Amino acid sequence: MTSSTTDYLATGRKVITIEAEGLTALAAGLDESFARAVETILKAKGRVIVSGMGKSGHIARKIAATFASTGTPAQFVHPAEASHGDLGMVTRDDVALMLSNSGETPELADMIAHTRRFSIPLIGVASRPDSTLLRQSDVALVLPQAPEACGSGVVPTTSTTMTLALGDAIAVALMEHRRFTPEMFRTFHPGGKLGAKLSKVSDLMHTDMPLVSETTPMSEALLEISRKGFGVVGVTDARGDLVGIITDGDLRRHMAGLLEHNAAEVMTRNPRTITPGVLAEAAVAVMNECKITCLFAVDGRRPVGILHIHDCLRAGVV
Repeated sequence: MTSSTTDYLATGRKVITIEAEGLTALAAGLDESFARAVETILKAKGRVIVSGMGKSGHIARKIAATFASTGTPAQFVHPAEASHGDLGMVTRDDVALMLSNSGETPELADMIAHTRRFSIPLIGVASRPDSTLLRQSDVALVLPQAPEACGSGVVPTTSTTMTLALGDAIAVALMEHRRFTPEMFRTFHPGGKLGAKLSKVSDLMHTDMPLVSETTPMSEALLEISRKGFGVVGVTDARGDLVGIITDGDLRRHMAGLLEHNAAEVMTRNPRTITPGVLAEAAVAVMNECKITCLFAVDGRRPVGILHIHDCLRAGVV
């Protein structure tokens, strides 16, 4: 290991340690103001308008995105653009969350004045309790005094990390109060790996199923298998309930005189099934456990869809 490599590692560890100490101080300093901020957002009929300038603006965008994806309607409004017409996005039903390390960011002045004029609840986040932002706020969240990790104290590092963590803490507190579930989370995350992991069987299953009745001749059952392309066919009774399934293994076992049989004589009874509301990952687990490639989804005992392992692969579930 070269001396320069050692220096880089030492710097990296120092930065992370300084920021971690800032987060520890932030956690220790949370008080009733944090609870009031959460309650203020919960009472709002509209959205959370999150704003900040510069690095605080980047953090504000992320906080707004986290809120929006976890059940709290939110929108980032750029403070400079707000002064040129975007204040119209901030309504009496909203609550404003403004971020500024110093609390004296001049670009926030018009937004602060707008919230005061129209009695819009304002939550301020800054490191100076006597700053303009926190003095004007209905709820003041004070960041603890902690050194920036850059060494010179001029680059926002520890302060932005603390602000981001504070936004996450508010978002999770709101989630827990609203009992935000993984299923609700998927509603806002339909794409990507995360959306795939939270897909339900009903999202991926086919409703045009290969089905025949118990009395169907095997010649017709074979045509249905070929026509639907799943390699299997479900067998239903007179009530329409799924009572069996015919797979390629069943066909091989009855190869001698196959066409002389009907579906009920060839099928495997009581096949493994799944319900439409189950996560697709659970369906994959069942298919892997049973070494099968298809599952019928049932409502009670009535088939409502069929899921193939390839559907899960295409969706990125596995």
